[in-house]
Amino acid sequence: MTEAGVDAVPKLGQAHNALFTQVYEAIKRGILSGRFKAGDRLLEERLAEEFGVSRNPIREAFRLLTAEGLVEVINRRGVYIRFMDPRQSREVVEIRAILEGHNARLVARRGDPDLLDRAAGILGQGEAAIARGEVAALRGLNEEFHRTLALAGENEVLQDLLGLLRLRSALLFAKAEPEVQSESWMEHAHILQAILAGNEEAAAGAATAHVLNAGARAERFRDAERVDVTEAPAR
Repeated sequence: MTEAGVDAVPKLGQAHNALFTQVYEAIKRGILSGRFKAGDRLLEERLAEEFGVSRNPIREAFRLLTAEGLVEVINRRGVYIRFMDPRQSREVVEIRAILEGHNARLVARRGDPDLLDRAAGILGQGEAAIARGEVAALRGLNEEFHRTLALAGENEVLQDLLGLLRLRSALLFAKAEPEVQSESWMEHAHILQAILAGNEEAAAGAATAHVLNAGARAERFRDAERVDVTEAPAR
């Protein structure tokens, strides 16, 4: 047995690809969890040490993340988690709202009962977390809820698109206040209720409204930050 618990020793190319994939997925999880936020610098040396790999898998992960629009390379400064300007943020919200609405329609039409049970369980976990005042837990549960509904839509192309858009949305929504996260979470119940009732129109409408509302809340928060900076006394 190897340290990774794999019986067969992988070929060199397979091992390299596995390392690259692990680093890539770990950085994506960091974005979704809020560990990495827009504007954060990603240091090759620090990540290589953390993951116990050479710098090559880190660089390859950076290249793919750059192609996906999640990080950007700033000459002579390094690699940073991408910061979306208002226009880019609006575009992400608009297209995700459309696709989430269509996915909810598909789930209401043909959703796997087991996946819907899983979504209901995740919804309950989030409500319990809110009751305990553990709002920080909602970030991870939010990703689980939306990923589960994407799977239930049974459209792999749509799943891939929604996965990328959730990553970009995570950069937009990363700084949301706890009460905003709670408000957003409660909208999930409306989506799931319509899905379980088999009401395609209501499910699509609730999912679309959920994303648009989240975008509006994020924009209000962004505006408030700008006001705070503008009104801050000079030092």
